[in-house]
Amino acid sequence: MSTETIGAPAPVRRQRAQWPVPTALILLSLIPVFFGAVRLTELTGGASVTPQNARFFDSPLPVLIHIPAAIVYSLLGAFQFVPSLRRGGRGRLSWHRMAGRILVPAGLLVGLSGLWMAVFYDLPEGDGDILLVLRLIFGLGMVASIVLGLLAIGRRDFVSHSAWMARGYAIGVAAGTQALVSIPWILLVGPASELTRAVLMGAAWVINLAVAEYFVRRRAQGSVRR
Repeated sequence: MSTETIGAPAPVRRQRAQWPVPTALILLSLIPVFFGAVRLTELTGGASVTPQNARFFDSPLPVLIHIPAAIVYSLLGAFQFVPSLRRGGRGRLSWHRMAGRILVPAGLLVGLSGLWMAVFYDLPEGDGDILLVLRLIFGLGMVASIVLGLLAIGRRDFVSHSAWMARGYAIGVAAGTQALVSIPWILLVGPASELTRAVLMGAAWVINLAVAEYFVRRRAQGSVRR
């Protein structure tokens, strides 16, 4: 720890301590944001149709909904983990609540469009039935988590609301984790088989949910101690 950090006033140190998690989430989200932007450019810029992208050109609307909604959900959602942004002044909404009114529909669009593509698009090369089932399970899990989070806030159950929204977000940003676990495998071993790809993708969803659950339980324990 630097002497600057040691000598900083307590409010400054607390302010700095709020940002590592959101920063990490933003950096993680930049991976799918980049590839999503490339896909949007491809669809809107008249790129050549190939066997890899033909399904998107045949039915572009779901992916044109999915990618912008995912960009908003992943980047804006990262700021929901900044504690100071949860507090609003007298007579005005907090950043957390205002952003939530954007994030809930964005998250539902991400989950529902992802489910639509999983069911109705042809399976791309390298995917298989196992990965399809995983996409359906976690896609439904994301939608269910957001709905349960909404129901919880309707009951003024803020702890459950935060927990369910964190789980939904963890599933929603798993594309970044999937890249982090898949790229080393491809570099070190080579192209993944259908089964290996399913395992790697599934592991990313599980990793994200495990991290989210750790923070959910730690926060719940802190609330009990207080």
